[in-house]
Amino acid sequence: MALGPLDDLLAHQTPETFDHVFTSDRNFYDRYYFNMHACSDELFLVTGMGQYPNLGVTDAFVSISHGDTLYVVRASRELGSNRLDTRVGPFAIEVLEGLQSLRLRLDENEWGVSFDLSFDGVVPAIEEPRQTTRQFTRITMDSTRFAQVGCYSGQLTVGGQTYDVSPESWKGVRDHSWGIRPVGEPVPPGIGVTLERSHGFFHNWIPMQFDDYMLKVFFEEDALGHRFIEESKKIYNRGLDKADELMGTPRHQFTYKSGTRELEKAVIRFAHPSGQEISVTNTPLRTVYLAAGSGYLPAGDWAHGMYQGKLKVEGLSWDISDPSVRKQISILNETLCRFELSTGEVGYGMHENLCIGVYKPYGFDTPESVAP
Repeated sequence: MALGPLDDLLAHQTPETFDHVFTSDRNFYDRYYFNMHACSDELFLVTGMGQYPNLGVTDAFVSISHGDTLYVVRASRELGSNRLDTRVGPFAIEVLEGLQSLRLRLDENEWGVSFDLSFDGVVPAIEEPRQTTRQFTRITMDSTRFAQVGCYSGQLTVGGQTYDVSPESWKGVRDHSWGIRPVGEPVPPGIGVTLERSHGFFHNWIPMQFDDYMLKVFFEEDALGHRFIEESKKIYNRGLDKADELMGTPRHQFTYKSGTRELEKAVIRFAHPSGQEISVTNTPLRTVYLAAGSGYLPAGDWAHGMYQGKLKVEGLSWDISDPSVRKQISILNETLCRFELSTGEVGYGMHENLCIGVYKPYGFDTPESVAP
């Protein structure tokens, strides 16, 4: 154990110092996520940073869809004992006001992607239902997450262009999650090798930002469409003095691009407690493909928590105008959307979508199936 600055706070939860977490599970993580857009299809930015105390690693990335190119800059270093140190190479995240304001930085670098941005929440941070899953007897996920939509200010440079970011039009969502979920290099599957190929996972995380409120929709289902977690709520902006509203069970109708599992359109209907059916139509504008270099889906050379040495910083890019390239990286998709409610309001935000393995409700009867 080693003392760090956090140990001087009256915040201990266990007899350990803060560099030791409550479990020895290698997959314990603590992670920030942010996305940003200008309420248009011009660009979409996703960035994040994680700490993995039991792997001794911290890493960060940014992925920006701009023009015909997906730009990625990523960095990893040894974590050390100071959990307050959130600099990873050229990346840094600073909490200016807890649950409200944060500053994100990526210093100028050889790949021409940089930013200095401040995020300010416009709704309170919303705690999601806790996610706990097991495979056989082993816990594979046990995590807590909160989410918040807000506005950005600052400056961004990408693709040879510099943008002055102002809160009137630059918006997005951020989350903070921690607990246990698979990270780093894969572990031996053990009895997991006996799992049938009928396994599937359908994940949708949809924070929608309208002028006066956020619609927070989240649901996950298995291969047969059986739902095991859902959230559907309206959260009003600070200062409006309106209570949160439950929207009712969300029911989905997705259309996928032919030959892919990439969204072409999505309609979500809510069984609203008022008895009135409300629907929202999601029209994709631009996608960040997190399978491309971000670490969210492990690759041989990079994954969240994978040890890369004392410090490693890299830049990569993909030509997303090429359908064959998109086919390789279209797995976990952050899809910037225009949201149109049946009640007339229009908003913007992200539809995070993942459909892997078998998912029979949309005719994906084998892990290789795609839309006709």
